[in-house]
Amino acid sequence: MTAETKPIAGLNAAIFGGCMIAFLGFGFAATFGVFLGPMSADLGWGRETFSLSVAVQALVWGFSQPVAGAVADRYGTARVLAFGAVCAGVGFALRGLTTDPTAFILTGVLVGAGTGAASFPIVIGALGKIVRAERRSFILGLGTAAASLGMFVAAPSATAMIASAGWQTALIAIGASFALILPFLFLIARVSRPTASGSSAGDFGQALSAAFTDRSYLCLFFGFFVCGFHVAFIQTHLPAYVVDLGLAASIGAWSLSLIGLFNIAGSFLSGWSGQAYSKRAVLSGIYVARAIVITIFILVPISETSVLVFSAVMGLLWLSTVPLTMGLVAQTQGLKFLSTLAGLVFLSHQTGSFLGAWLGGRIYDAAQDYTPMWWTAVALGLLAALIHLPIREEPGPLARAEMASEA
Repeated sequence: MTAETKPIAGLNAAIFGGCMIAFLGFGFAATFGVFLGPMSADLGWGRETFSLSVAVQALVWGFSQPVAGAVADRYGTARVLAFGAVCAGVGFALRGLTTDPTAFILTGVLVGAGTGAASFPIVIGALGKIVRAERRSFILGLGTAAASLGMFVAAPSATAMIASAGWQTALIAIGASFALILPFLFLIARVSRPTASGSSAGDFGQALSAAFTDRSYLCLFFGFFVCGFHVAFIQTHLPAYVVDLGLAASIGAWSLSLIGLFNIAGSFLSGWSGQAYSKRAVLSGIYVARAIVITIFILVPISETSVLVFSAVMGLLWLSTVPLTMGLVAQTQGLKFLSTLAGLVFLSHQTGSFLGAWLGGRIYDAAQDYTPMWWTAVALGLLAALIHLPIREEPGPLARAEMASEA
């Protein structure tokens, strides 16, 4: 019997374990931007060096995501998460041990591969396969909210560690924290089952071909690029941006923390709305709202209040795209190859992240001004709203074939 009809023993424990993995695996990776100012000042780097390491991390994360998803689909999720936790932990520790710009940039490869394998998309993909369809959107929102809570805790924690022990010690401690993921893998392993264990490489190839000829999947693929651009640019450069404009570094850290805090509510609201309303319409609305919020932020005079209000509102919109996007992938493409196809959509997200993080540093070093990046983010938000409108919220060819094989 499937997860749609049969309760699974240990499911609640697995959901808890998955949420803890999302909490531990996402927070410091998402708030690494608090290190930009102190590291660049201490080592005499331009912002492009730091930004390029984050951009490489994002891109490798993106490319590793579908590979990790395919392995999870075929062999199970726990071993993929274990590899990712170790890889990301070693990568962050090496960042604290190197002062060479090239070596620092290359640590992005290791951290990216690790976070791609131990990130919340892998976790929520596993949970999405074992819960009933009517609960799926909410559970995806729950996992995303847990990742956001990690972001809320990580930003001030990292800032406090930098202030008290220095950025090198802080990074080594962050690397060690990834070991905390490992005990929770047992809870995931008890219920996670491969959904494509008997599939050949040709089966995966046919699934990819079917997905990329489905208009709905293509809209999700290209639309998620914009989410990545927004998230990476803001989380990498907002702390430095507010310092440039004369505010305290603590405001930059709290801005990221507030984004994480309010995204807990945003993720829950997104997960609920995906069950009650059209996911396509809600997604388009989120991107329009982002464009409006960013426009207001760059037009009003900067102050502590404007930064914190912007962060709170952006937090509501931050990862609220994730449960809706992943839910639509499951709804339109089925569950058999869900981790693989969701991973490819996330590759698009991380390609946007690469450009958002790197271009922010590149443009700032060239012009000492982030304004072109903010207006690009506005334009892309409006474009993403339009891209999502043609999605059909019904099973596509791949999902229909899966349903027919189970009939």
